[in-house]
Amino acid sequence: MQLSTTCSSFRSSTTRGFWRLLPLASLFLTACVTTQQTTTSGTGSVSDPQWRAHLEELHALRNYQTRGSFVYNNGETKTYAKFFWQQYTPEKYRLLLTNPLGSRELELTVEPDLARLTTKDGQTHMSDEPSELIYQLTGMEIPLDDLTEWLTGSPGRATEFTLDENNLLKSVTFEQNGEKWQLSYLSYDKNTTPMLPSNLELRQGTRLIKLKMDSWTLQK
Repeated sequence: MQLSTTCSSFRSSTTRGFWRLLPLASLFLTACVTTQQTTTSGTGSVSDPQWRAHLEELHALRNYQTRGSFVYNNGETKTYAKFFWQQYTPEKYRLLLTNPLGSRELELTVEPDLARLTTKDGQTHMSDEPSELIYQLTGMEIPLDDLTEWLTGSPGRATEFTLDENNLLKSVTFEQNGEKWQLSYLSYDKNTTPMLPSNLELRQGTRLIKLKMDSWTLQK
């Protein structure tokens, strides 16, 4: 499936200007330390029963949502927004980016073989590659296919990762299309069961993506 014919003109005019104009008011806020557990420097073992049990709990998650702050920095420009992520099934999710006033700037819905992105002016664009759709319309390179797993603290397809002394995911290294991504988990939310990330950073070359989760809602 090809991108809609409006993509190229939108990217060259409206989109890049919009992302630069997002105000600094939506920078990360520091979460209350009583609800966070900072990842430790120790190294856990992937063979530890505690890690295996935790991973099984993560894989059992099917319907959940989280909201917080999003930062994208490619070394030249920075993007700031509030985000809302809703996961319905492992292959179906919704991502909403809003400005500090709560107005929609970008809404992405993904289901098997179809991604639909709606911009703030109501234009809808479709593709079968959500990461490519985001890139064509915003210039941001985000590994969305893997982020659905990384968001909850699961290594997903990655085979190179480390655990902290509490057997929580601490870092992930993943190479895709010749690009190496480095994911770091800075803290976890102690109020969720299973314990889920509250602060993470994703790097590739000069690109830096920061996600701070203010809250999690898990459907039983």
